[in-house]
Amino acid sequence: MIQAASQGASPATSLDDGIVATAESCLEAVGQAREAIHKVIFGQEKVVDLALVTILSGGHGLLVGLPGLAKTKLVETLGTVLGLDARRVQFTPDLMPSDILGTEILEEDAERRRAFRFVKGPVFTQLLMADEINRASPRTQSALLQAMQEGHVSVAGERHDLPRPFHVLATQNPIEQEGTYPLPEAQLDRFLLEIDVGYPDRAAERRILIETTGAEEHRPAAVMSTDQLMTAQRLVRRLPVGEAVVEAILDLVRAARPTGGDALVKDKLLWGPGPRASQALTLAARARALIEGRVAPSVADVKALAEPVLKHRMALNYAARADGETIEGLIAKLAEKL
Repeated sequence: MIQAASQGASPATSLDDGIVATAESCLEAVGQAREAIHKVIFGQEKVVDLALVTILSGGHGLLVGLPGLAKTKLVETLGTVLGLDARRVQFTPDLMPSDILGTEILEEDAERRRAFRFVKGPVFTQLLMADEINRASPRTQSALLQAMQEGHVSVAGERHDLPRPFHVLATQNPIEQEGTYPLPEAQLDRFLLEIDVGYPDRAAERRILIETTGAEEHRPAAVMSTDQLMTAQRLVRRLPVGEAVVEAILDLVRAARPTGGDALVKDKLLWGPGPRASQALTLAARARALIEGRVAPSVADVKALAEPVLKHRMALNYAARADGETIEGLIAKLAEKL
């Protein structure tokens, strides 16, 4: 049953009946999708929920974690369960933009007439896994991130629209940084969330050990269709946001800036989040509410999403790093004040 948000939201009874009916249907489908994903991905409940929030919000996510923590498996499972056409590209220093976007080739027909034909690259999919995106050159990174932002690519002056929906889940390995090209801050801002993938706890690792080393391994099945997913994405944008939640988002984002921000961070940051962070936080809070069975987000959703939304949109100055400050710590302090 759909529930109203407990804090800063309008009651469900004041909503349009169509929204409530659609929300009931979407909630059931999303719940089944979560259950199906957890049958394959163990011990990463928060990571799975944040990945679903990213896709339901219509955005792109950056998965940061050590090798062997099921990042690739998660993206493959999401593609299958959500009914999306999914592809994976392993980024390397010699990868060229045309390897991602596609290229024109010259063909000759039987009558020896020549013409160019566009051959689509792997970006023409609904869910693209950009594996170790920081290993590609800045030129290739930029080509992908521009396509993420604009929803189309231009080759030889011709525009080619990407499929709908279109999502990128990129991964980064926090170790082995030699020979990598860190994403510029302006490019990081194009990711809705930065999702940290940590080690599973003992119980989850025990389950992994037992269930993935036998003769049979559980394989995910499609639970949602593309149409159902796009209906849920449209619903997220229609869910109401209470005035208290709007003010909490504005308070948090504006407090995280070095100029005019909160005294906690004023002298510790090189830069902070722009308006795109407020947009991301609003959409993500709506999506999280829907996943948890509510028709409107609460301030608790804003607090829970503060770190994945803001972490990659802030940078500490040298003095703050020397004092042992961390971005995560500063965000936690700002969130506590909401």
